[in-house]
Amino acid sequence: MIWTNWARNVSVTPVRQEQPGSADELSDAIRRAVKDGHTVRVVGGGHSFAPAAATEGVQLSLDRFNALHRVERDPDTGHALVTVGAGMRLHHLNQVLAERGLAMQNLGDIDRQSIAGAISTGTHGTGARFGGLATRVRALTVVGPDGEVTRCGPTENHDLFEASRLGLGTTGVLSTVTVEAVPAFDLRAVEDVQPLERVLEELDHLVTGSDHFEFFWFPTARKVQTLTHTRLESRADPGGPVGVGRRVRRAAAAARSFIDDELLSNVALELANRTATTFPAVTPTLNSFAAQALRPRTYTAASHEVLCNPRRVRFRETEYAVPRAVVVDVLREIDAWLRSTGENVPFPLEIRFAPAEDVWLSPAYGRDTAYVAVQQYWRLPHARYFAAAEQIFTAVGGRPHWGKLHTRDVDYLADQYRRLPDFQRVRDTADPDGVFANPYTRRVLGG
Repeated sequence: MIWTNWARNVSVTPVRQEQPGSADELSDAIRRAVKDGHTVRVVGGGHSFAPAAATEGVQLSLDRFNALHRVERDPDTGHALVTVGAGMRLHHLNQVLAERGLAMQNLGDIDRQSIAGAISTGTHGTGARFGGLATRVRALTVVGPDGEVTRCGPTENHDLFEASRLGLGTTGVLSTVTVEAVPAFDLRAVEDVQPLERVLEELDHLVTGSDHFEFFWFPTARKVQTLTHTRLESRADPGGPVGVGRRVRRAAAAARSFIDDELLSNVALELANRTATTFPAVTPTLNSFAAQALRPRTYTAASHEVLCNPRRVRFRETEYAVPRAVVVDVLREIDAWLRSTGENVPFPLEIRFAPAEDVWLSPAYGRDTAYVAVQQYWRLPHARYFAAAEQIFTAVGGRPHWGKLHTRDVDYLADQYRRLPDFQRVRDTADPDGVFANPYTRRVLGG
């Protein structure tokens, strides 16, 4: 069977596809692949734009590894530790946590990925104090090329843990993931339209003065859509009056969500992009209109309902993590290039923020970070636009998102990640024959 990713820019024909349903079946599938001389890659939700899951060997799906295993308390911190099958989708994980009065500390803006795929590629949200998903991982089970299962964590097989919680699946197949959850909380969301120059001038205050801040900027438009989210204590009580009130609020939020998130963010965006594809001359006008189409609104809902949104319009994307201190200059350079070239880009850029992280291969490793996502409608050419943006990003030491389109290789990335040699040492020990590699992982990680 031909496998194609969500963005429809990667298609491969594996020698076979397998969907094991137990630890023993997973180990057997890996052993058979090695015996037959095949490489192995795992596919999750297929949401990587990069060919991270592509293989002409054996492709494993962990969709049946989607169970909740246990919820326990960390004896040192008292925090909730939740262990799930590595194939569990994020939207399922969010539901499992909510039913137990828990939540993820932070999330990205979509929830269709598997938990293993999300952490392995560096999925992140926004918030100057809240890191990406891999920072919340507290333990893993990793199945090696010999089919043997190894449990690892901060105090157990530490180096394997560090290399596996964000390593593109090259140290082995993740079978379970343990994440640290927090008590469920609500977010007060304020969505607004503001002048671009004001946002750029006040960016430091906007980022540090809120829990979660991001903005969307349609190329050449002079206004942007800002999203500011403030964390509140959860008021969920399914059995009492507060629970009734919460259900009323959820119903009202659902109605607003259909109008704003579905009709405006998806239906109207698809229509605008189709129009821009056929009539490029109208793109600046469409972008100016789209930038102001968002109706300013304030609402409160559970954290995962605010942070995660439906994304039904297909697109292609490159995203780079740049030092937060230079992001304004980066955006001005992108703006200047778009204006000088007249490139037909009817899709918005998304700008998010993250604190310095200690995960070896996190794009935010060791520095406060701004993530700049450059996107293009899937029916329009993207190569020239992405190449120009990438030149601007790399000039300031930008690090590409591992799951997005980019042209960097291990020579460039070795200068950006001082722990890359440590990662390579652990990976080469865990998988000396490159069973879990593919052309993409060899390009970006060596080996």
